[in-house]
Amino acid sequence: MTDGFELTRDGEVARLTFSRPEKMNAITYGMWSAIPDVVARVEADPALKVLVLDGAGRHFSAGADISEFRELRSTADGAATYDEAVDGAVRALSAMRKPSVAMIQGNCIGGGCQVAVACDFRFAEAGARFGITPAKLGIVYHFDSTRQLVSLVGPANAKYFLLSGELVSAGRARELGLVNDVFEAEGLAGATAAFVATLCSRSQASVRGMNRIIEKIVAGQEHTDDEVEALRLGALHGEDYAEGVDAFLHRRTPKFTYR
Repeated sequence: MTDGFELTRDGEVARLTFSRPEKMNAITYGMWSAIPDVVARVEADPALKVLVLDGAGRHFSAGADISEFRELRSTADGAATYDEAVDGAVRALSAMRKPSVAMIQGNCIGGGCQVAVACDFRFAEAGARFGITPAKLGIVYHFDSTRQLVSLVGPANAKYFLLSGELVSAGRARELGLVNDVFEAEGLAGATAAFVATLCSRSQASVRGMNRIIEKIVAGQEHTDDEVEALRLGALHGEDYAEGVDAFLHRRTPKFTYR
C-alpha cells in the first residue's frame, strides 16, 4: 500500500483511510496515483460491496500536498503530469460500479473535497468544513471535477465554491446539496455504517447497474444506449430479480446472491 493510505476490510466493506494526520491528511502525488489501483482492487473482489473513505485523526483531508508543488508543478509538463494523476483518481472513483461513501470529519478542502465529490455519497460531522480553493493558488479546476460539482450543487453554487474559495460549514454544505446528511461527531460513524449496511443488503445487480446509468447521465448522455439496455435486460433475467419478486410476494427479506 502507498504511504499515506490504509486499506482495510470488514466483511463486505472496504475502507480507504487517509493516514497522514500530522499533515491533516494532505494528498501526495503518490496517493493520487495509487487511487485507481485501490479502486480496481475493490471492484475486482467479489466479496466486497462498498468502499468507505475517511481520514485518520481529526480531518478528512485538507487537500493536495502543496509542499510538493514547487518540485512537481513548477513547469507546464510537470503540472500536466500531476494533473493526470488527479484526473485518474477522480475518474476511477466516479466510475466505480460498487458504491463509494465519504465519511467526513474536520477539514474537507481542495483535493480532499474533490475526492469526496467523486464519491457516490457524503456524510459529514456537524463540525466539518468544506471548500474548493483553486482560485487561491492560480489554478483552473479540472473539467470532470467541475462537472461533478455542478451536477451536485448547480452552476451558481459551483461558482461560489470555485471562484471565491470560501469555506462553508457542514450545515451549509447540506443545504447546497454537497453532502447527503450531517450528524453530530459521536453519531457519524454509526449513521454511516447503518447506511452502508443498507447498501450491502440491496440487489447488487440493481445498485451497480443504476450507478452506471447515473454516471452516464451526469456525463451528459440524454438517451438510452446498448449498454443501458443490456444492463436492464441482464437484471430482468438475473437471479436477484426472481428473488426480489418472490420475497416481496411472500413478505420476507430477500437474500440476493449477485456478486
